Amino acid sequence: MKFTTARNLFRTWMTPAFALALLLALPARAMSQEAPAPQAQAAQPAPAPVEQGRFILHKFEQPIGEETYQVTRDGDSLAVKMNFKFTDRGSAVPLTASLRSTSDLTPEAFEIKGKNSRLTDIDEAVEIQPDKVRVRSRDKWTESARPAQFFTIAGYAPATMQMLMVRYWATHGSPAELPTLPSGRVKIEPRGKDTISISGEDESLDRFTIEGLIWGRETLWFDSNKKLVAAVTTDAEFDHFEAVRDGYETGLGTFVGKAGSDGMAALADISKGISGSHADTLALVGGTLIDGTGAEPVPDAVVLIQKGRIVAAGPRSKVRIPKGAEKVDAHGKTILPGLWDMHAHFEQVEWGPIYLAAGATTVRDCGNEFEFTTAVRDAIANGHGLGPRLLLAGIVDGSGPLAIGVERVDTPEQAKMWTDKYHDAGFQQMKIYSSVKLEEVKAVAEEAHHLGMTVTGHVPEGLDAYQVIEAGQDQINHIGYIADIMRPSLPPNATRFDRYKAGGEIDVTSAEAQKAIAFLVEHGTVVDPTLALFEFITANTSKPAVSIEPGVAKVAPELQAILADVGPPSPATPIQEKIFAKDLAIVGALHHAGVPIVAGTDQTVPGHSLHREIELYVQAGFTPMEAIQAATIVPARVMGLDKELGTVEAGKRADVIIVDGNPLESIRNIRKVEFVITNGAMYNCAELWRSVGFKP
Repeated sequence: MKFTTARNLFRTWMTPAFALALLLALPARAMSQEAPAPQAQAAQPAPAPVEQGRFILHKFEQPIGEETYQVTRDGDSLAVKMNFKFTDRGSAVPLTASLRSTSDLTPEAFEIKGKNSRLTDIDEAVEIQPDKVRVRSRDKWTESARPAQFFTIAGYAPATMQMLMVRYWATHGSPAELPTLPSGRVKIEPRGKDTISISGEDESLDRFTIEGLIWGRETLWFDSNKKLVAAVTTDAEFDHFEAVRDGYETGLGTFVGKAGSDGMAALADISKGISGSHADTLALVGGTLIDGTGAEPVPDAVVLIQKGRIVAAGPRSKVRIPKGAEKVDAHGKTILPGLWDMHAHFEQVEWGPIYLAAGATTVRDCGNEFEFTTAVRDAIANGHGLGPRLLLAGIVDGSGPLAIGVERVDTPEQAKMWTDKYHDAGFQQMKIYSSVKLEEVKAVAEEAHHLGMTVTGHVPEGLDAYQVIEAGQDQINHIGYIADIMRPSLPPNATRFDRYKAGGEIDVTSAEAQKAIAFLVEHGTVVDPTLALFEFITANTSKPAVSIEPGVAKVAPELQAILADVGPPSPATPIQEKIFAKDLAIVGALHHAGVPIVAGTDQTVPGHSLHREIELYVQAGFTPMEAIQAATIVPARVMGLDKELGTVEAGKRADVIIVDGNPLESIRNIRKVEFVITNGAMYNCAELWRSVGFKP
């Protein structure tokens, strides 16, 4: 939908007069009479609310808290009070906000304080004066000129502020962009109507997207009374987050699925403007071919692609280029298989262009919302979206304070039910999370293996890697769970901190470590270490995040502010760094013993962390070729797709990247992906980065 057309449609959705009448209307008698003078000693009654409401807050569709709001009249102004609180895996996340505005919702003052995730807090205020605005961030005040048009809001929460912002936008000309304070600009776009079944009754709701409050799109729905019904977004630690008005929770899965499919449709429109090629026959000519098999590089090579398949790959002297083929000059560049990220959480549609820009053509999603991830996967597979091939691991968890999501397996029957559901929806794996009990791990693994699926995941609380692998878990996410079974023995009264510190004392040649390595080799266990994630955790003001991952300087501003916000070194910093050094050593030891290592990021710095993961493998002792294979043919074998993917060979799908320079000479050249080819199309990576607000 063109933005100008959408804006015109919205004017029929909400006229300024109707919107103000809805929000501000008081009983006619109260508006037509002066209030009687109060008695000298009489207590002042609380003002009657103009509007009030309650939202149920969800993370990965699990209800975890609530938000309440109340709007009252304060003289000629409106006063809005909001209370927002949820508990995420045992951590309380409370937030309060207040807004004072004129009767047409022009802000006069705004304040927000508290936490907006388990890991981040916020304390900001805005004061509006006739010719300027004053902004406070924690205890620091700054001043700037007052914009002609603006709204005050700071991030995804509270949802009430998003509702009021859309109302302000609608009654002030629906501008193409709306400046926001303390910072930023947003775009609001109507995306049509949806009929949602709520407790058996169909209701028509208006759908909108907002860009600029967080990185990427948020999707909001409003009812016929112009009240916010649902918001599908991500929180300040990039996890799926939903706010649903009380009474509309039965529509949650539908809201999540529609947000995914609508976002992919929007990105499909964007992809039409990205340069590249959709030619039936494409010839990559003159580059050095590293085919991923481990064979020696082929200089001056040709890779011939027809209708999304590789039909020939080898020296130019041995590959005939048919007449009419579109030629791509790859001189001075390297042709490689498309990369894999084996530990992703595809939280929002914008990850699609980012993965492609980084050269990742296949991604394993290691736990996500069912409706969202299936909608995104299917849109990409059917050519209606922009992103890598998605392989899915269906997450399950047990009940407990650390539980996440809604897929509970507290009994063998529940384990079978969820495994069957994921299998029937085309998932390749099951993902064990942190509160699953040992008997249910066994039940999930037994059913998954019966259905031809494999099992990956965490090591749940109270268990160790030996137990879950013997129970049937095929793969382990995160190197820390392997380190746990390599630590030197500790006395029975050891504290949790003692156990943590012991991670820095691991000797990979010790009896404990060698026992663990032999066990993993014997069971064929696959490990995705997520080293880039654990390295990033060591960032502090003395070692800024950008010094660990230079990609931090290139991400969208909304992300950069969060990723670069680190604290000073602490007494634990040397311990963290020592533990990370041991993690590197463990990964190297596993690899040299023959344990399959597959590259995965668990998000961290979008796109860039995949490159860092590969670089870290070289630091751990892999050759550059082996590090590349950990992100190409090894994961393809692990997922049973090596006959189709993972190398540049005749007969395979054309998942190919073109890199400036040679990563065998310097593994850092893996960052220089210029073109990516997948699903029958070639894309310019610089334009993919820019399409979602990143710098190439």
